[in-house]
Amino acid sequence: MNAAAPSRRTLITGGAGFIGSHLCEHLLERGDRVTVIDNLSTGRAGNVPEHPHLRFIEADLREALEAFGRGEVFDEIYHLAAAVGVSLVMKDPAGAVWTNVDQTMALLRFASGREAPLSGLKGIPTLIASSSEVYGKSAKSPYAEDDDVVYGPTTVARWSYAYSKAIDEYLALNFPLGTGAARLPVVVARFFNTVGPRQVGDYGMVLPRFVEAALAGEPVRVFGDGRQSRCFCHVGDVTEALPRLLGSRSCHGQVFNLGSDRPISIAELAALVIRLTGSRSKVEYVPYSSAYPPGFEDLPDRRPSLGRVRRAIGFEARRTLEQTISDVAEWIQRHGRSGDAAATPR
Repeated sequence: MNAAAPSRRTLITGGAGFIGSHLCEHLLERGDRVTVIDNLSTGRAGNVPEHPHLRFIEADLREALEAFGRGEVFDEIYHLAAAVGVSLVMKDPAGAVWTNVDQTMALLRFASGREAPLSGLKGIPTLIASSSEVYGKSAKSPYAEDDDVVYGPTTVARWSYAYSKAIDEYLALNFPLGTGAARLPVVVARFFNTVGPRQVGDYGMVLPRFVEAALAGEPVRVFGDGRQSRCFCHVGDVTEALPRLLGSRSCHGQVFNLGSDRPISIAELAALVIRLTGSRSKVEYVPYSSAYPPGFEDLPDRRPSLGRVRRAIGFEARRTLEQTISDVAEWIQRHGRSGDAAATPR
């Protein structure tokens, strides 16, 4: 009789957050033994499932990693811990940059100093969660992974998050293993407007705020003229793709856009949310100057090129936007609203 294959031991940083908690459920279903580290600064303990193969550590990431002994081993790491959201970053740009870069540096040092038992790789394979914000305000569309990027000046706080995620990518893709030429096996995933249940509107996320307002019969507030467009992808499609990317050695050392490439304007999104929720809410247009400090810039279009990820793992965003809105509405009706009704895309 053959012995059962050993379970994959997986570490998720930021696993109590929106994307992290969905990834946690997916990996548990795969049969992994999962460790989650989250300080609950933006994540929620209730997002983390109760499961005999899950260990939840409530702590700052650097402190938790330093507390691990040499006997603590992992086969894969998914690094999703970060300061996120336009609102949060605009309030504390220096803190957002420090949090993102410091946590990533600590995580990379940890991963590079250990081996992955199941794969036998030197250095633990690590997926770094990045963002479409890395593309800055480039006028090119759709965005491809190797495109040049354009940022605003460092005197404008709005671009601090983009700078920090770009630094994260540079560090990860070039992190050494010892003194030779070998590099840590890393995959970078740039998320484009990932949405779904458990996402909250507190940090400027557009879809949950629209749905919350519509369900409450309040004005759905659109910042700007509403002509700016985004591509929204269900979190389930994203989390299913992440282990496939990290598990493929041919993907190591590469950057992948991840999301939908079907755009919709924010005005159209507001109308769709109102229709699908059966709401009597009206759309209210609000100038950016009423919502953000001077220097805030929005982008007219943010659409990914998905050719690379399609070739690598055959990725497609299978869930429709209508299904996603229905899932978000069902979750909010069960758990309540998270913030006020204003929203802007990120």
